Amino acid sequence: MSYCTVSHWTTEWTDEMEALAREKYVPLVMAVGASSVQMLRTGENAFSVVTQYADEATAMSAQEKIAAIRAEATEELPMTMQDKTGGVVFASG
Repeated sequence: MSYCTVSHWTTEWTDEMEALAREKYVPLVMAVGASSVQMLRTGENAFSVVTQYADEATAMSAQEKIAAIRAEATEELPMTMQDKTGGVVFASG
């Protein structure tokens, strides 16, 4: 079964930030084992990141590297993580 993580962030939104997310951060997350990454704008100054992995073991082995990527992003961009969660996907379409 696949495994997904979801993190919720606040930020001061800019077009440059969107470009950096697409060009730098999505590929970084994919490189540590994610099978997909979706960044969703959920408000004027908020977004969520949904990351899917093939299985829980792959997700857990990537978490140290994901933490480093998150730390780099918060140094480079004006953003703060509000919450994070994850779990095994038990149904999808």
